[in-house]
Amino acid sequence: MAAAKTVNPKAKVARAQAALAFNISAARGLQDLLRTNLGPKGTIKILVSGAGDIKLTKDTGQIQHPTASLIAKVATAQDDIIGDGTTSNVLIIGELLKQADLYISEGLHPRIITEGFEAVKEKALHFLEEVKVSREMDKETLKDVARASLCSKVHAELADVLTEAVVGSILAIKRKDEPTDLFMIFLIRGLVLDHRERVEDAYILTCNVEVNSGFFLQESERKFIEDRVKTNNRTEKENKGFINQKGIDPFSLDALSKEGIVALHRAKRRNMERLTLACGGVALNSFEDLSPDCLGHAGLVYEYTLLKFRIRFLEKCNNPRSVTLLIKGPNKAVKNAIDDGCIVPGAGAVEVAMAEALIKYKLRVKDKAQLGVQAFVDASLVIPKVLAQNSGFDLQETLLVGVDLNTGKRMQLFVEGKLDVVHVTLIATNILLVDEIMQAGMSSLKG
Repeated sequence: MAAAKTVNPKAKVARAQAALAFNISAARGLQDLLRTNLGPKGTIKILVSGAGDIKLTKDTGQIQHPTASLIAKVATAQDDIIGDGTTSNVLIIGELLKQADLYISEGLHPRIITEGFEAVKEKALHFLEEVKVSREMDKETLKDVARASLCSKVHAELADVLTEAVVGSILAIKRKDEPTDLFMIFLIRGLVLDHRERVEDAYILTCNVEVNSGFFLQESERKFIEDRVKTNNRTEKENKGFINQKGIDPFSLDALSKEGIVALHRAKRRNMERLTLACGGVALNSFEDLSPDCLGHAGLVYEYTLLKFRIRFLEKCNNPRSVTLLIKGPNKAVKNAIDDGCIVPGAGAVEVAMAEALIKYKLRVKDKAQLGVQAFVDASLVIPKVLAQNSGFDLQETLLVGVDLNTGKRMQLFVEGKLDVVHVTLIATNILLVDEIMQAGMSSLKG
């Protein structure tokens, strides 16, 4: 830091207590911003851009503050890996730093707090292993998992509708003893359907062939294209669909239409791979080896306009290995439940039970590190407290094992829950041990 200060004398520096206060203030500010988002009774935020565009969201936008940005990246990683629990991560990190600040303000060194965090982290992970329940991930259990995740993002009635679709899409592509690939559940956009808008009992041909007649066609060129179309149509199937990765010029589209062939062109490569998985058949690079065995099948092909997007549907496929879900749902939460084969109680129950177990463990920790354990215990209760607060109930009266957010009373249930103890503890520990912050850049050297 001293060397950097020498190079740029105008750099802003915060040391020791000032740096710690700077970091904790940022973490608590982010926590206060997002705490009202938690749970099915949580609120959403309105973001207004400089151009006046309005967006409703529960997600974090771009954050400039270095500490808050670091915490936001943890939440982003949580969403990428787990698919849920981003707000919980931010709340727990903020609460860990808040509880630590209470002891630090009384003269306790941050290193002692972090030692307590490290000691209790392993115990917390061990506790989660003990309370998890292994069971067969049948459809009803997976629906509970999906519903628990969806209820914090959409209205309860809509969550019930989407739950069935999310679980059905996962089970459709799940194969025994094979990893589940969520890439096989994707929203297809932008495929072009130039002629007939609806075909039933269609046989699908997928190709990567350039069908282009140019701007000026000689008679021989026209005959060449007509021969290609007839080759494409020589199979004895009444309804046909031709999906091409490359372009198809207007004359060729017209010729295909006259033969009763629905043509889609400029399909994305990833969609071409999924088409053969969904409909069957073989993707061809030329028409030379065309045969009925190369064709896939879809019971219904049609076009539907959703807002400004024209979407083409291929439905009623026989034993599809790839499916499409139009509305983004908690696919990762369901996939993780299938892969893990176990669940833990939700509704704040696991956090309360873990706090009770860690209180007993605190007596086994030596000296002042017990204060770090106590800070961790108090921080773990932020989830059930905020859930109750967002639902309009008294925090102390509802601090029970499993809170029914509709009644505020105790309940018994098992749903999927994730508490990323390792990541939130590491980030809180690292922030507590920062003792100097420097803001410098080329702009500060000017003038």
